Amino acid sequence: MTRLVVGLGNPGPEYERTRHNVGFLALDLLGENLRASYWKDEAGAKVAVVRFGDDDLVLAKPQTFMNLSGSSVSKLAAAYDVVPGDIVVIHDDIDLAPGRVLCKRGGGHGGHNGLRSIHDKLDSAADLRVRVGVGRPPGPVSYTTLTLPAKRVVASVVVVCGGVRESDE
Repeated sequence: MTRLVVGLGNPGPEYERTRHNVGFLALDLLGENLRASYWKDEAGAKVAVVRFGDDDLVLAKPQTFMNLSGSSVSKLAAAYDVVPGDIVVIHDDIDLAPGRVLCKRGGGHGGHNGLRSIHDKLDSAADLRVRVGVGRPPGPVSYTTLTLPAKRVVASVVVVCGGVRESDE
């Protein structure tokens, strides 16, 4: 079976360690743990294919910016013949405390524009969502450029990757 594991974020060095990019950070660590040796450009995303047990995991970091992620995800789902129920989306959630992780299958996008884009393009919300808490930014600060403390980012990403691995074993 092939599963598509998508980490949401924004491309570019100015977003690398921001709250909004915790999905990219999770995928980087997951790829490292699963020995992804090569990331290629495909369907508007950075993609690595790894073996996990009996499954192939297509790890994808859309490079289309968060709000347009659905275009890349739908193209990859078609290219790898993955149905929405076999898609895992790792994303930031400002309504959860930093480091808290929740998994949910299906449901709405909860106001998250990256999820909205994916659900619109797939015409489905059957994906498994891995919500990584990043908390709300203090005061009138731009959420997309607010960085997380390094220890908190790493802790959140480690928890997410552990959760994804456990759910697939």
